[in-house]
Amino acid sequence: MSHCKITKIIVVNLFLLAAASLVSARETIAIVGSSTVYPFSTVVAERYGRSNEKPTPKVESTGSGGGMKLFCSGIGTNFPDITNSSRRMKKSEFDQCQKNGVKEIIEVHIGYDGIVLANSIATKPMNLTRKDIFLALAARVPGEVVGQLIKNPYRTWKQVNEGLPATKIEVLGPPPTSGTRDAFVELAMEGGCKQISWIAGLQKTDKDRFKTVCHTIREDGQYIEAGENDNLIVQKLQANPRALGIFGFSFLDQNADTVQGSQIESIAPEFDSIADKSYSISRPLYFYAKKAHIGVVPGIEDFLYEFTSERAWGGEGYLADKGMIPLPNDMRRSQAKKIRGLVTMNGDEPLK
Repeated sequence: MSHCKITKIIVVNLFLLAAASLVSARETIAIVGSSTVYPFSTVVAERYGRSNEKPTPKVESTGSGGGMKLFCSGIGTNFPDITNSSRRMKKSEFDQCQKNGVKEIIEVHIGYDGIVLANSIATKPMNLTRKDIFLALAARVPGEVVGQLIKNPYRTWKQVNEGLPATKIEVLGPPPTSGTRDAFVELAMEGGCKQISWIAGLQKTDKDRFKTVCHTIREDGQYIEAGENDNLIVQKLQANPRALGIFGFSFLDQNADTVQGSQIESIAPEFDSIADKSYSISRPLYFYAKKAHIGVVPGIEDFLYEFTSERAWGGEGYLADKGMIPLPNDMRRSQAKKIRGLVTMNGDEPLK
């Protein structure tokens, strides 16, 4: 057999293997992503499995960043069908998806969530400002001279703000792969950063320095990365009543018998304050689905319909009972219409 014929056979076989990867026998929907969206996606998956008598989708909590990496790795049943996210997809992630052949992506904004700084009900609740949070957790903070930055010297909350207790700064939070971490540094850390006038001015004169100053969390032991499992943080707060933990409102809501949320600028993290945006550390929640997998892995379309049904994400839906803050009626109608039409992203969305 000639070398040319052997080469053609190899190419054909590789093509057939690639095709087989997409049209495989996988019967179960594969979902990855945000630990915050995980409980919502899980309850939808369970409802879907019961009502359709089909395999219950497999939902894994990998963190928003980890989920995006898996989701954007390629097309085919070796890769997830859907990824959940507690922040919007980044431009770099969209580009990576495109590079790896994940061309048609359906983005759905599903609701809102608040980020809470909680502690054990065995201690007094905290009332923090975003400036307090920045000064307590930033790697570098302002010195005595305007424009000067020094390594964070604060070890207690009282050193940050005289009105706070003299307890050690000890905050259990998510790792860099987490959408909760991304949203926390943008909403809480940067929000506090902007309250220091000369740092706020860097937005116009030196955006890179502004972002580095406002988004870099200290690594000297005051902030402890506790992984993607928010339930584990809740457990650790029970064991260490003086510590604070960072996680989504739904975990606070589900564990109100053991932990309590800190007020932020004197506003408590509650369903109504997150819905009306008066609670300043709130963020949108999303999921992303591969259009190419619809019709290949059975049931994806039905799962998407269940997630965006009024009985699920409506104002009186079962996801609201789990702690997700519903979208306004007009936004829900718009997002549901997108699902029904399988409308995909065009790359012109305001991705960061």
